[in-house]
Amino acid sequence: MREHFLLDPSVTFLNHGSFGACPRPVFDAWQRWQLELERNPVEFLGRRSAALLGTAREALAAYVGAASDDLAFVPNATTGVNIVARSLALQPGDEVLATDHEYGACETTFRRVCEARGASYRTVAIPLPFEREDFADRLLAEVRPNTKLIFASHITSTTALVFPLAELCRRARERGVLTLIDGAHAPGHIDLDLRALGADFYTGNCHKWLCAPKGAGFLHVRPEHQDLIDAPVTSWGYTAEVSGHTGFDAYTGRTRLERRLLWQGTRDVTAWLTVPAAIEFQRAHDWAAVRARCHAMARATLQRLCERFGLAPASTDDDFAQMAVMPVPHTDAEALRRRLFDESRIEIPVTQHGGRTFVRLSVQGYNTQDDLERLLAAPALAA
Repeated sequence: MREHFLLDPSVTFLNHGSFGACPRPVFDAWQRWQLELERNPVEFLGRRSAALLGTAREALAAYVGAASDDLAFVPNATTGVNIVARSLALQPGDEVLATDHEYGACETTFRRVCEARGASYRTVAIPLPFEREDFADRLLAEVRPNTKLIFASHITSTTALVFPLAELCRRARERGVLTLIDGAHAPGHIDLDLRALGADFYTGNCHKWLCAPKGAGFLHVRPEHQDLIDAPVTSWGYTAEVSGHTGFDAYTGRTRLERRLLWQGTRDVTAWLTVPAAIEFQRAHDWAAVRARCHAMARATLQRLCERFGLAPASTDDDFAQMAVMPVPHTDAEALRRRLFDESRIEIPVTQHGGRTFVRLSVQGYNTQDDLERLLAAPALAA
């Protein structure tokens, strides 16, 4: 698969999880959309973009197991989290409950919103090694009468755990508690069926593991909650709700969710239009087999490094996919990351959680066993 990607051959790239990497055919499709936009920006953005985005959204909806009317494109999952957090009518004394594995930017979002509203943000410890069977019970046991929302990742950023969420979402709904799932790492990484998952709000990235261009994300909102969602920028979509017409087709939409989020001033919509090309690229290359191969390589590398240092893994084989955290005895995570890149030209993050340090390995279709051997042989990893 390496020939299909544009990555610098002098770098051993083991950090697909941070920003993804776009294959050449998808990148070429993106540039074709950008050129088409520039031929007549008024026609493209003002009169064509709504229909084009609707077609792209239908392809994405089929891929993630959702109705297209329940999806809206956003630049990234962090934006999706912000939209929901700022749309919720949190009151003084209300609570948002989360795990202690959440992405820092999104945790900061909720802390700021809660502080401004007089609400609270409380985390529940999910200990390592991860025990899947206890996950829903551990979170739901902490629900209080003032808990309005449970916020959890589908795949955690720092620890690369795949959280089992369907039971959590079902039981939370039975108790009248909303759920927001940060699926930044999920699309293209694991199978998704948003209907079966049942979260009230789900946001994901297409530019990570689905390999779409940067700036392609989505927000999924169950129909009964769509009226409460406000766009981060108030623009012509709100006017269209009142007048029904603004002179440009791009400002209108079938649903209130689409109208509010579709148009927020001039922006490049072409990354979203390229999502179907990313889906097709993976379909054409039997991505289920690619993912299985990558998982097997990550699992074997994790086992070898754990045996080398005599350290226990953070999770079992079923708890991660193509991204795994490998425990190391180092204590200065940033120094280790710098040495891996400066000395060995290996691009890989080093994370910390619960007093432990991990090298977070991402194995994507373009990676080879040689890439993993270079990592294992890196002088910086010597104990």
